[in-house]
Amino acid sequence: MSNEIDTGITPALHPAVVSKIPGYESDEAVRQVVAPTETAFSSAYNAVQSVWTARALIEKDTSKTEDARLLQLDTFAGKQLAAVGKTFDATLANLNRSIAFLEGELSMPLISKAGTAMGAEIRAHVKGMTTAQRQEFIQTAIDSGDEETAAAVLGAKHYLTGITAQMQQALTRGWNSKMQPDKAKRLTAMQGAKGLIEEHAGKVFVELEKAVGGSSKKAKAIREAQAAADKAVAG
Repeated sequence: MSNEIDTGITPALHPAVVSKIPGYESDEAVRQVVAPTETAFSSAYNAVQSVWTARALIEKDTSKTEDARLLQLDTFAGKQLAAVGKTFDATLANLNRSIAFLEGELSMPLISKAGTAMGAEIRAHVKGMTTAQRQEFIQTAIDSGDEETAAAVLGAKHYLTGITAQMQQALTRGWNSKMQPDKAKRLTAMQGAKGLIEEHAGKVFVELEKAVGGSSKKAKAIREAQAAADKAVAG
């Protein structure tokens, strides 16, 4: 990570926020799936830093009026904002597609062994339990990797065992996550990355406003006045 911490910029935009995602420090696979998000935050942080740097240089240009300097800096900041927004949007869109794919993979129904004679006996046994007993029984099967029991219950119609469709879906997700831990881990990391973007990406605008030192509203007013004057002269 090349970004040095700048106390004048909110730490919420520093790429280091991505390192807080579970598994980042210890798992290369996690770091790989969140790398685009880390890059997006790095781009945002660098964009804000670049506007602060530009401001310091522009303020030294005494050949321009204060309003002219504000317009120059605001224009530069606007370009940075557009670029950062595009990066965040693309990163979020890719995360959403990948999350949807993995969620689909981890929600695939179990069908193996569901139609065996033993499977029917297991379902009858489970149906005779209370709701709490059923959930505990199936969860124990999942935790222990008991595929025959899990498939018998989760691979058949939910009403054959007395569980709800929602419970079956949740338990199926639990089984698939248990059997495919790498997918579950990547999904969790991607969901964490998505959450960071949704929570913090909007702060870029606020930070750029601070860096410009004058509001976009003021810059807009200057541009409108300038356009009106140009139109009057041209007319």
